[in-house]
Amino acid sequence: MTKTGIAAGLNRGHVTTVRQLKPRPSARKGYLSKRVKFVRELIREVAGMAPYEKRIVELLKVGKDKRALKVAKRKLGTHIRAKRKREELAGLLRKMKK
Repeated sequence: MTKTGIAAGLNRGHVTTVRQLKPRPSARKGYLSKRVKFVRELIREVAGMAPYEKRIVELLKVGKDKRALKVAKRKLGTHIRAKRKREELAGLLRKMKK
């Protein structure tokens, strides 16, 4: 929304040109690099799954998706983390079936 130069209204204020700013380094936070992805895959392969992850996989095998989400939420603390973990383990299960 551009400014109109009028003192009142939705787009009030001086007419200015918007500057294109360089992205800050903090904008990269959470970005998954190739190296980190490789290391995590290697650790997963070597160490296997945690007991609660094994339980979630078993629940997914029998089709109890909601119960699997509840177990994950209880262990991980938040609903979003639980959903992400359930999707990760469901993907792992799909890979194992192939």
